[in-house]
Amino acid sequence: MHFLILCILSSTGIFIVFKSIDRFSLPSLPVILINYLTATLLGLLLTSYPLQVSSLTGREWFPLSVVIGVLFIVMFFLVAYSSRKAGISITTVASKMSVIFPIVFSMIIDTSDRLTLAKGTAILCTLTGVALTVYQPKTRKTDWSSVYIPLLLFAGMGLVDSMVKYAQHRYVTDAEVAPFSSVLFLNAFISGLIVVGLMPRYYRSFLKGAIWGWGMLLGAVNFGSVFFLVRALNYLQPGGSSMDSSVIFGINNVGIVTLSVLTGLLIFREKLRAVNWVGIGLSAIALILFMLG
Repeated sequence: MHFLILCILSSTGIFIVFKSIDRFSLPSLPVILINYLTATLLGLLLTSYPLQVSSLTGREWFPLSVVIGVLFIVMFFLVAYSSRKAGISITTVASKMSVIFPIVFSMIIDTSDRLTLAKGTAILCTLTGVALTVYQPKTRKTDWSSVYIPLLLFAGMGLVDSMVKYAQHRYVTDAEVAPFSSVLFLNAFISGLIVVGLMPRYYRSFLKGAIWGWGMLLGAVNFGSVFFLVRALNYLQPGGSSMDSSVIFGINNVGIVTLSVLTGLLIFREKLRAVNWVGIGLSAIALILFMLG
């Protein structure tokens, strides 16, 4: 459970960093690129055995880490594009609702991870709770001609989490979590470097200390969000039992959404409406049901 708590805290840290750089009007792309470099280096530092390029490329999880790393950058641009075209609320809901993919996928590939009444009810409470928690009134008309974009985001985010689950289930032991995470972020960094290379307007941003400071902080919490999630999925209780992966993904998603919203309320003075509080209440019920299921 401690790895899961650390994952929730790390993922909430991502929200805080993005909110902060927005407050300071800093460009997000250079911060994200530095974040991936930082996360890569952290993974290398935490790897418990000598690393060689040939040994890494020969790992069974290597192709998956390449695809996931590239998808990280693709999803970033898709989030930005969806926010412009379909609105922030729809984009947020689409990205958070994608938790249904790894939950269902976990139950498909792991025969011990069964659907129970408590777990099924928790899933419904999670989806409803997330939608209500992040709901905000529309500030402008939604471009319904671009509704396919949040749908792509919904599927893409779900695919990323499901691929992480598959890699963990088949290949990534505790000793491999750090190098797996490092290679994953390295591929995201290389992809991002190519994108930034095509945008000269960002070059001067890398001379600012604030960009590097926020980028390194984002890299630390971003690395933690992946590292601790995989460790939580791998974790065995002293008796040899483990928590169902579907439960871990459910609790993780509910925890991130709830803590991020409360952080926005307490630190950034964001306003919560009655419907948001109902969503938080449903999320709390979902959390209890996941623990029982």
